[in-house]
Amino acid sequence: MKKIKYSLILLPLSVLLTLAFCYRKAQPDESLLSQAILQVLENYHYEPQDVDDQFSAKLFNLYVKRLDNSKRFFLQSDIDSLMPYKTKLDDEAKTGEYQYFDMTNRLYAKRVDIISKWYTEILSKPFDFKTDEYFDFNEDSSQFLSSETELKDFWRKSIKQQVLEKLSAKMDAQEKAQTRKDTFVKIKPFDTLESIARKEVLKTHNEWFSRLKKFDHSEKLNLYINCITELFDPHTSYFPPKEKENFDIRMSGKLEGIGAQLQEKDGFLKVAAIVPGSPSYKQGELKAGDIILKVAQGKGEPVDVTNMKIDDAIQLIRGKKGTEVRLTVKKLDESLKVIPIIRDVVVLEDGFAKSAIVMDKGKKYGYINLPTFYVDMNDRNGRSCAKDIAIEIQKLKKDNVKGIILDLRNNGGGSLGDVIEMGGLFIEDGPITMVKSRGNKIEVYGDEDKSVLYSGPLTIMVNENSASASEILAAAMQDYHRAAIIGTTTFGKGTVQRFIELDDAFMTPDNEKLGSLKITIQKFYRVNGGTTQLAGVIPDIIIPDRYRYIEYGEKDSEHPLGVDLIAKAMYSTKYDYTKQIAKAKENSDKRIAQSKLFNEIERLAQKIKTQSKRTHFTLNLDKFKAEQKQLELDNKAYEENVKAIKTMEYVNTSDDNALMGGDAMKIKVKTDWNKAFEKDIYIQEAVAVLKDL
Repeated sequence: MKKIKYSLILLPLSVLLTLAFCYRKAQPDESLLSQAILQVLENYHYEPQDVDDQFSAKLFNLYVKRLDNSKRFFLQSDIDSLMPYKTKLDDEAKTGEYQYFDMTNRLYAKRVDIISKWYTEILSKPFDFKTDEYFDFNEDSSQFLSSETELKDFWRKSIKQQVLEKLSAKMDAQEKAQTRKDTFVKIKPFDTLESIARKEVLKTHNEWFSRLKKFDHSEKLNLYINCITELFDPHTSYFPPKEKENFDIRMSGKLEGIGAQLQEKDGFLKVAAIVPGSPSYKQGELKAGDIILKVAQGKGEPVDVTNMKIDDAIQLIRGKKGTEVRLTVKKLDESLKVIPIIRDVVVLEDGFAKSAIVMDKGKKYGYINLPTFYVDMNDRNGRSCAKDIAIEIQKLKKDNVKGIILDLRNNGGGSLGDVIEMGGLFIEDGPITMVKSRGNKIEVYGDEDKSVLYSGPLTIMVNENSASASEILAAAMQDYHRAAIIGTTTFGKGTVQRFIELDDAFMTPDNEKLGSLKITIQKFYRVNGGTTQLAGVIPDIIIPDRYRYIEYGEKDSEHPLGVDLIAKAMYSTKYDYTKQIAKAKENSDKRIAQSKLFNEIERLAQKIKTQSKRTHFTLNLDKFKAEQKQLELDNKAYEENVKAIKTMEYVNTSDDNALMGGDAMKIKVKTDWNKAFEKDIYIQEAVAVLKDL
């Protein structure tokens, strides 16, 4: 068994872009780039593939999809004209040629020019919203439209739907103003509102197509190269030189902005995570999974960011401390919301582990929140999450807590070494995870220190955004029967990545800069021989979540590595809570079944599941308004139940109070942090579970 003495990073989820950086991509030598990428993939990837005609066909389809996932631009005839290349892309990649890439881009540019004339014409006349018309849209469909007539009608209906959404919102705002008898709001007739809505949609389309026409060659090349890497697995990706520099900055934790992390998927900007303690976190309305549609500077006109370059979107969202940005987002239930956020400096300290004491009927329970498995890569003696968790546990033990909750919700991973060390805080020596490299070489990583810092009742909270390193720790504590895992099934990332400099690997000329490849080199396994890959960690105690039925995580990616099993490791379960966990589950199931809020959450989850599969959308104003009214009622019922939640008291540890002294700012920051969890029903359930442990 090997005790890790170094910091290996389990790069969390996919490439997450923090809203703080804007970059221009350096242009490498194209003829060398694809050759270098393939050479490194062949030599180092955990599961190298045959780059053959079958690979070529996949690459052919994927690049078209990345350019036009919604099938808004290409016709079937365009795809047919590209078909001679379908089995040649493997050869092109090996020789550094890009004929298919160039021809596809020319066709795409042609369609953009044609459609830019269509939308102007479509928006020049009023729409009839009284007709019983529907817009059918299924992004999973594999069928491109067969004629320009069909494509133009698709755009007409798509644009009509956007105008309908704006018109309905404006009518709703006027109706509410009239109900309030607000004399400051000037009531406009229907025709005027419809005209204003069309002008707004025209403006957003003008901006969108302007950006599409500026989507330059280097950006398309990076997209194409990343289609090659994605066919190996979703976490292997290419970084041009400048982007790699910015990645290193992000990993250092020196962040500024609103504190939201974005990932680009199918032309949309999706919120991947919220930085704890950041302006977004404190404002509270922006959530992981939200899609940002528009960005406005304070009360200024919103700018549509759909299909916008991510660096351009970042430019819009960034700004001086104290200024306001307003984000129009689409929630997972399809509702739209405008979220105002005051920009500020994102304090690094807020990303570290913190603890508090939860008071319940005079008894104390410890709560530790760990946002990520962080480590200082430049200083082996620097700050790390394992050291910090040990400190927080000691604080809680000093205050005689009855049990500890470790919250790994939304923790996307990080340092593998710290996972091993952290696991050792709760068990005697033993394996924590097993790692398999290519060639089926298996190594066992574990804790060799027999001392146990904490042997009392332990609950670990997880959700669908708990990934990688979080899954290793949760799985290990579950296999040892050491802790009750509570929440929803985790992300399902069971792979390890590292960066390889292409210039070194391919021995390019001194003046050539190709960039870097983040490449999957290993898979990790549970000590029982199972895997978290795709499956994630299934909690002992499952708690309803509004988005529990939405396809999410590794299983939602297109080319994940598969599931396999290996022989279990040798380990003993001295601190075995099997009986207590079974009792806790039984009691938790009863509480959840009797909870009005959890029943409401389950009802919403079922409704969101149905909503997410819709492909048939009304373009009739009355029907649309009725749908929006129902969504409002659903959310209102949920919010009323949230208001009824009992507030739990969170207090600081005695050590934290001593460390803060009389510093008013530190006291306020910690008080605000504690207060954020007062009505967290999931933590309340975790406390109830602790009692049974």
